[in-house]
Amino acid sequence: MTDVMLLWDDPLLFEKLFTENGLKCQRVLSTSVGTPFLPPCKCVVIPTGFANPAYTKICPGIENNARSFERFVRSGGILVVFGALMPEYGHDWLPMKLTYIEKHGEVGLVQVSSHEVSCIADVQESVECDGYYSETDGNVIIENSEGNAVLVIKEIGDGLVIATTIHEFPSSAFLKYISEKAKRSKI
Repeated sequence: MTDVMLLWDDPLLFEKLFTENGLKCQRVLSTSVGTPFLPPCKCVVIPTGFANPAYTKICPGIENNARSFERFVRSGGILVVFGALMPEYGHDWLPMKLTYIEKHGEVGLVQVSSHEVSCIADVQESVECDGYYSETDGNVIIENSEGNAVLVIKEIGDGLVIATTIHEFPSSAFLKYISEKAKRSKI
């Protein structure tokens, strides 16, 4: 059974991270979302750069499947969304308010709310971020040293949306958390 579905159109190094952590990962095209052909999974991951046509062509498939993503999360799935890599991007397809602003750089992290997802990166160290969230109705868990949101969550139904601009591979502890917390759901 698939643990993680990675929405992308070409092989990524990201896939190796999941398998090295004991998670079964399947890369799928965004146009497959909402079709009866995809098996249930625990987590859907949308990698950094999903909205930028210089990197991938998956954005239209994502934006056309808002209801499928909401159903997936409400049923207990975890949706992890990384930075859009566009100067500004409104995540209108998410079941939450979220606006991304691109700004690359190494920043310090400040944990502003307690939640298990904060294990995505070591808040004691500086990390690369590709931007921040200027608007959200989710819970801000981590901010950069400038006070901008870089890790936001929103519980919806039995599941969770996790949005982050942290531009590094998530930790093994984070991958373990999503594997244990999520319920298999149909996307």
